[in-house]
Amino acid sequence: MDFSFITKRPLWQNILTGVGISFLLIGFFLLMLNVITNHGDYLLVPDVKGKQLDDVQSNLEQKGFEVVIQDSIYVDTLPANIIIKQFPDPEATVKVNRVIYLTINRTVPPTIPMPNLIGMSLRNALSELKSVGLKMGDTTYVADIAKNAVRDQMIGGVSIKPGTPVRMGSSIALMIGTGLGGSELPVPDLFGMTFGEAKMILESNGISTGNIMLDPGITDTTAGFVYWQNPPPYDAQNNVNVLRVGQLVDVKLSIAKPERPAVPEKSSDH
Repeated sequence: MDFSFITKRPLWQNILTGVGISFLLIGFFLLMLNVITNHGDYLLVPDVKGKQLDDVQSNLEQKGFEVVIQDSIYVDTLPANIIIKQFPDPEATVKVNRVIYLTINRTVPPTIPMPNLIGMSLRNALSELKSVGLKMGDTTYVADIAKNAVRDQMIGGVSIKPGTPVRMGSSIALMIGTGLGGSELPVPDLFGMTFGEAKMILESNGISTGNIMLDPGITDTTAGFVYWQNPPPYDAQNNVNVLRVGQLVDVKLSIAKPERPAVPEKSSDH
C-alpha cells in the first residue's frame, strides 16, 4: 500500500488529520457508552411499601427496575409478603436498571425457644412474652399459695416445657396461683392463747396473721392473749368455719388472759 501521499503532504496537514480522526474516535466511543449505559435515562422510584410483593414485582421490572429481596422479617400484625422497607427511598431519581432492594414480611413465622415463665409474677411473665415476640392468651386461676405466680404455661390446652420450639406470635395461656391452697381446713380456735402460741398454730397450718389489734398497755405482742379472732372458729349457727391455705386471721390481744364466755347450747327440735 502506497503511503507516499502522507510524506508528500505538509506536516501540519498530517497533524490536523490525526487530531480530526482522534476526535471522531472519541465521539464514537462516547456515543456507544451512552447507548450501553442508558446515559440520560432516569426513573422515579415508586412507593411500594405496604403493598404485596406479587402485585408490584412485575410492574417494577417492566418499568426498568431490578428487584432484589434483601431481607425478610416477621411482624405478626402484617400480612405475609407485604413490603416493609425499600431502598432507594420513594421519589428518588435513579438510572434505568437500578436495583430496588426490598424487605418483606415472612410467610411463615420463625420459631423461638419457649421461655420458662414458671414461678414468675404475672406482670413479669407478660413482659417476658412481649420481649421474645409471644402473646399472652387466656389466664386461668388455680388454688395455689403462690399468689399471682405462673404455675403452668400452655398452648392449645397442653403444657409446654421451657426450650420447646414455638412459632413467634403464638398465644401462651397461663395458669396463675390465687394465693390460696386447694384444701380446706377448720379455723383454729385461738381464744386464750398467747399471740406467740396462736401464731405458731396458724403458721403450722399454712395460715398467716392479718391485722393485730392491741389493747392499751401491751408492750410485748408475743405475750398478749387472744380474746377475739376473725374469722371465728364457728359461725352464728355453731357450724365450723373453714379456711384455705394462704388466708389470713385477724386477732385482738389483751394483757390478761380472757375468760371464755359461755356458749349457748344448740336448740334441738323435739
